[in-house]
Amino acid sequence: MAEARAAAENSVEEYVVQMKGITKVYPNGIAANQDVDLFVKKGEIHALMGENGAGKSTLMKMLFGLEQPTSGEIIINGEKVNLTSPTVAISKGIGMVHQHFMLVPSLTVAENMVLGIVPKKSGIFIDYKKAVEITKEYSQRFNLHVEPDAKVMDIPVGMKQKVEILKALVRGAKILILDEPTAVLTTQETTELFKELIHLKEQGYTIIFISHKLNEIMEITDRLTILRGGKSMGVHNTRDVTKEEISRLMVGRDVVLSVQKDVAKPTDTVLKVRDMEYVNEWGKKMLDKVSFSVRKGEILGIAGVEGNGQKELVDMLFNLNTPNAGTATVNGENILGLPQRKIREKGVSLVPEDRMVFGIAGDGTIEENLISDRCGSKDLNRGPLFNMNAIHDSCKKLIEDYLILCKSGKQKVKMLSGGNIQKVVVAREFSNDPVLIIADQPTRGIDVGATEFIRKKLVELSRSGIAVLLISADLSEVMELSDSLIVMYGGKIAAYFEDTRELNDEIMGEYMLGLKRQPEEQVRRVCHE
Repeated sequence: MAEARAAAENSVEEYVVQMKGITKVYPNGIAANQDVDLFVKKGEIHALMGENGAGKSTLMKMLFGLEQPTSGEIIINGEKVNLTSPTVAISKGIGMVHQHFMLVPSLTVAENMVLGIVPKKSGIFIDYKKAVEITKEYSQRFNLHVEPDAKVMDIPVGMKQKVEILKALVRGAKILILDEPTAVLTTQETTELFKELIHLKEQGYTIIFISHKLNEIMEITDRLTILRGGKSMGVHNTRDVTKEEISRLMVGRDVVLSVQKDVAKPTDTVLKVRDMEYVNEWGKKMLDKVSFSVRKGEILGIAGVEGNGQKELVDMLFNLNTPNAGTATVNGENILGLPQRKIREKGVSLVPEDRMVFGIAGDGTIEENLISDRCGSKDLNRGPLFNMNAIHDSCKKLIEDYLILCKSGKQKVKMLSGGNIQKVVVAREFSNDPVLIIADQPTRGIDVGATEFIRKKLVELSRSGIAVLLISADLSEVMELSDSLIVMYGGKIAAYFEDTRELNDEIMGEYMLGLKRQPEEQVRRVCHE
C-alpha cells in the first residue's frame, strides 16, 4: 500500500482525485474503510469495484460530502479539501448520479434540471422558459437527448438516466460518480450511454464508474480499483486483467460467472394468470389483458424496461394492489385479494424488488426476519410461548446454508451488507416449502458472490419441482436463468419465447424497446395453452 501510494504521489499532477489513507469507523465500531487509497486521473473512466459491504458506497459518500472520513485526506485538483456536504462537493466540481434516481416524477424534465438553482423572473417567479433553454443547451452540448417539457413520470428509464447526468453537468461537475448506471437499461440504452460517457471523457471529464457487471467494466473503463472487506485490493489497468481475476480479487475465491443448468422438464401448471388489467391513479393502463402460466420445474422470466407493467403485475399477485379485471390462481385456487398470510399458506413466496422496504424489518434481528413468515408454526412454539431453542437452531442452519456473513443471529439485519440482507430475504422465502417463488429483481445491486449464490439456488429449486417466476431488468440474468420468457412492453406481453437458448441481447432489446412485437393472436394463443 505504501509503495503504491508513493508511486501515485510521484505523478501527482495526473490526478484530479486523490483519496489517501481513508479510514471510516462508525460509532458502533464497524470499519467501513481501512487505509484506502483512490487515485483517479483526469479524463479517464475509473471503475470502483467490490462486493456489497466492501466499502465502495461509503468511500463515494465521503467523496460527495455525505459522510466524513475518520482519518485520511482528500485532494481535488491538487487542493486538499474538507467535503462537509454535497454542496461543498458540487462547488469542487464533483457530481453524483445515484443508483435510485433522485428526480421528482410530477415535475417536467426542465423543472428537475434546475431544482435548487431555479432561474427566476423579477426575482420571484420561476422562469420556465429559461429552464427549458438551459436544458436544451446542455442536452445538445453533451449529446444527451431529453424532452424538456415531458413529465419525468412519463419518460423512459434511459432518459431519466440522462436527466440525472445533465443535472450534475448543469451544476458544474467535472468529476462524475455513476453508481450502477446501467442497472435498469436495455442493451441498446447501455450502448448509447457508453457512447455518451466516452464523449464526456474525450472532453476532459472524469468518471468514477461503480458496477457489478463485469462485461461493462471490461468494455468502458480504463483502470479499476478493487475493494474487499473495506481494504484496497489494488489498482489495475482494465486491459491487463480478466473477468475471472477481477471476481477473485473481489470475492477472495473463484466465481462461476455463467449459469449452469439442465434442460427444464416442466409438468403441471402452478400459476395461471388470465386477462389481467390495471389502470393506475393517473389513468394510465399499466396491465392490458396479461395472460401467462408458470409450471412446476421451470423458470419463466419476465423481461422489460422498468415501467412497462412488471411491478404492477407483482403487486397484484401478492395483494399489494387490486387489478381492475382478470384472474390469478395457484394450483387452481384464487389468490387475488387474499391476505398475504393466506397467499403464503397456498405456497407462494416473494423476493420483493425493494428488499429494504418490503423484504426486511431493518431494526429487527436476523432471527426475527428469518422467522417472520412462520412464527405461528408449531415447530417454533411451545404452548403460548416461543420455543427459543428451536428458533435459534432453525435460524443458525439457515445462516449456515445461505452463507449469511454476520456476527450472530441476534445482529440487526440493517447492519449487514446489501448482499447479505438479500440472503436473509431469500433464506426465508426459499426455505418455507414453496410451490411458487416470485423472484423480483433478486440480484439487483448485490455483488458477484451473492449473485452467483442466489442464481444457483433459483435453478436448484426450480429443478426440484418448484415453479419460479423471475422478473429482472438484468438482461443477461433473465436470459441465462429463464427456461421460457415473456417480454412486457406498454403493459402488454409483446413476445413469448418458449426456449431462451437462441435469444441474444439484440433480439431482446428490440422487443423491450417496442421496436418489434409478435402478433397479438400468436402471443395470446401460446400464453393461454
